[in-house]
Amino acid sequence: MKSRTLCWIYGLIALAALVATWSQNIRFFAQDDNDGLWGFIRDSYANPAASSITNDLLLIVIAVFVFMVVESRRVGVRHVWLYMVGSLAIAVSVFFPLFLLARELKLAEAAELEPQR
Repeated sequence: MKSRTLCWIYGLIALAALVATWSQNIRFFAQDDNDGLWGFIRDSYANPAASSITNDLLLIVIAVFVFMVVESRRVGVRHVWLYMVGSLAIAVSVFFPLFLLARELKLAEAAELEPQR
């Protein structure tokens, strides 16, 4: 798949994730007596299904963060910490595709600089 196509795909995933996650976050925080962030975390563990998804996401976030740090050093994506903070503050489903987009741009840049054979 071409680099440009991948960048568009990653960008569209990030945009869709932003709408999908934050439309629900806004709905939650607009409710009366939501107990703020503590209520959000409490409700993430409201039943076994929610707990399973929450634990799954927490563990995938750890794996994603390890990948981001390793890959950012390998290909030269700068300010990886911003992607990590954004993942925690906004959504990992938004910032991981944005990191992949930045990574793809760095890989394409490196490919352009390689001498042609």
